[in-house]
Formats: sequence, structure tokens, C-alpha cells
Amino acid sequence: MSRPVEHVFADGAAAAENLARRIGAVLGEAIAARGVAGIALSGGRSPRPVLEALSGLPLDWGKVVVTLVDERWVAPDHADSNERLIRETLLTGAAAKARFVAMKNDAADAYAGAAACETVFMALPWPLDIVLLGMGEDGHTASLFPQARELAEGLSTQARVLAVTPPADPHQRMTLSASAIVDSRHIFLQIGGAAKKAVYDRALAGGSVEELPIRLALCQDKVPVEVWISD
Repeated sequence: MSRPVEHVFADGAAAAENLARRIGAVLGEAIAARGVAGIALSGGRSPRPVLEALSGLPLDWGKVVVTLVDERWVAPDHADSNERLIRETLLTGAAAKARFVAMKNDAADAYAGAAACETVFMALPWPLDIVLLGMGEDGHTASLFPQARELAEGLSTQARVLAVTPPADPHQRMTLSASAIVDSRHIFLQIGGAAKKAVYDRALAGGSVEELPIRLALCQDKVPVEVWISD
């Protein structure tokens, strides 16, 4: 197992700016090489400044396909919607020309919507150029949670997406599978704070993916991993 390349910053804002520039460079290289770039983004508070900085970069945005790592099964205008976050932070100005592929569809719940979502995701330009992950203090990444009833499926299926019910969350979710996450050219991970740094260090020390699902990305040699760490 190759150790991830680590970018360490004392300041979260500096880390976000550096990460945005790195994403922009990879997307630009992909467009130059293949005429299209694909990226899957995480939601939450941490990516917000990254997405805002990325939005202002001078890319050929019309050749970029943007999608999500995971999504809560809520309306796109709901406060907890990752789609809403992406539209408010990234898909503005020139970056609004990017093609956004949503995970949420009109099905009554995530399980009913999984087949249609899978069809849509099969048509993405795989391998994606970047999968931008986050990590919870329980070691989850995407919506692959320790002790979730769908975890084994998420780690083993060759499907691109699956519906999940987090152990402690009011919303069902759709998530990329482990196989989809590693069907990428670059995996980037953003973590902040001492608690998450401790989980990250424990994940690197070895153990089961079921205990800390972030190991599916950190403990593999198929895809290079870069990690942005801030206090």
C-alpha cells in the first residue's frame, strides 16, 4: 500500500484554496487530453470554500461533468441537499456551463430510485478524473457507514450506486459504491481537525474496511490518493 500524498496546512482556508487549484489543474489536464473531465463531489461544510474557490477558476467548464459522491433523498431545494450546495457554490458564473448529473430523482424513496440512478451513472465518463471524498469521525466516507445494513453491499457490488439508510440520520441516501470510487484517476480526501486526523491515522495503520470504510480509499494501490489536512 502506497501512503497517500499529504498536503498539510495550519489554516483551513489555505487548504481549501490549494485543493481547489489542484482540482482545477487535474480537470484542465483531462480536458486537454480527452476533451471531457468528470468529477464527483462531496457535500457538507468542509467542501464549501473549496467549491467557491473552484468556481472562479478559468476552466472550459462546458466540458466538465459534475456529479455527487452521495446525496440525501430530499428535494433539491432542501437545506440538507448536496445538489443545492453544488448549485449555490460551484455552478455559478462561468462554471454554470458544467453539466451537473444529479443523484436524486422523482422516486418516492432512495431504494425505489436506485435503478434509475444507476442507469444515469453508468453513462458518466468513467473513470472519473477526480472523486473528492470527505470522512466522518466514525470513519465513514461517501454514505458508506460502519454498521450500516448496506455496507457489505456497498463494498462488494459492481454497481455504481446504491441506496442506504445511515445508522443515525433522518434521511435515506444514495451513494457511490466502493468500486465506483476507485474507478477514478485521482482520489482526493479533505479532513480538518484533530479528531478526524486521529481517525485518518488509525485508518492508515491497518485494519478492516468494515471498521473504517475510509480504508477502501486509503488502503488500496489502484488509484493515487492525495489528502488535504488542516487544523
